[in-house]
Amino acid sequence: MIRKNSEYPLQPPRERGTGRAFVFALVMHALLGFFLYHGIQWQNSTPEGAEAELWTEVPDTAIPRPVPTPPVQVAPTPPVPDEQADIALQEKKRQQQEAARQAQLAEQLRQQKLQAQQEAEAKRQQQLAADQAAQKAAALKQKQLQQQQQQQQQQQAEKLKQQQLAEQQKQQQLKEQQKQAEAEAQKKADAQKAAKAKAQADAAAQAKKVDAERRARLAQMMQGIAGGTGSTDGLGKSGTGSGSGGTATSPGYSDKVRRAVRPHISWGGETAGLETVVSVRCSPTGTLLDATIQRSSGNSAWDDAALRAVQRTDPMPQDINGKTPTSFLITLKPAG
Repeated sequence: MIRKNSEYPLQPPRERGTGRAFVFALVMHALLGFFLYHGIQWQNSTPEGAEAELWTEVPDTAIPRPVPTPPVQVAPTPPVPDEQADIALQEKKRQQQEAARQAQLAEQLRQQKLQAQQEAEAKRQQQLAADQAAQKAAALKQKQLQQQQQQQQQQQAEKLKQQQLAEQQKQQQLKEQQKQAEAEAQKKADAQKAAKAKAQADAAAQAKKVDAERRARLAQMMQGIAGGTGSTDGLGKSGTGSGSGGTATSPGYSDKVRRAVRPHISWGGETAGLETVVSVRCSPTGTLLDATIQRSSGNSAWDDAALRAVQRTDPMPQDINGKTPTSFLITLKPAG
């Protein structure tokens, strides 16, 4: 944490036991001074003089009076005040020097701790600045990454929107093409209907001219069918019929009719005894104008299959003269 108030200077942390050590040192210095002082005083003390009386044995005859001996005066040892003062001064000076040295050492230690703390604080500030710079760089990088992701999402959304728009346009084009195809198909169907109607009108006009001849030949043909001789046997085996009656045809025209009608027959039922005669009217170009059951086989399903095969054969093949007979009969038998 950075100090904001400059009135609190940085101080080294106080070590544990420093106070006790300092008190202990003071006590030891006081004891040392006390012992030194009393030791000097004891050595400089002047001894007191001693008095003694000496008695000797005297003879019994005459007892002279003892001559008093004057006491020996012992000169006291003069004190040496200069030496004691020098010792005390040296001790005081030594104590002062020791205190100064201790103070200097403490100051050096405090300066070293303060410098170490300042260096640690500087390193911490540098680390904090580096961390803040790294955080700013990480935040900037994260912001750039988010912007890139947003741009990518926008691009993807725009791309998806374009794809959807292209798909809609494609669907619209397909619908338009389908409508156009349906319109063309309808137009083609209308044209075919118109051509068919025109062909029917032409055929009706031509039919009026040959109506008498057709009726006569149809009557002859019906007589031939009643007698059992109105169809060829070869076509019956192949599953189709042969052309007969109506307008005269070439000998190979029945094979053309057989090859045209055969692929359109679809029958999976019984085949025995089934024979259907279909009456066909066509325009000279081969357009099928009408197809009806002339004589039933007795099996309505086979009759419908035979009639469908004839109706699917449109247009009918043309004869060698380049025209299709206007009317003829087709005898159909199932293959089997």
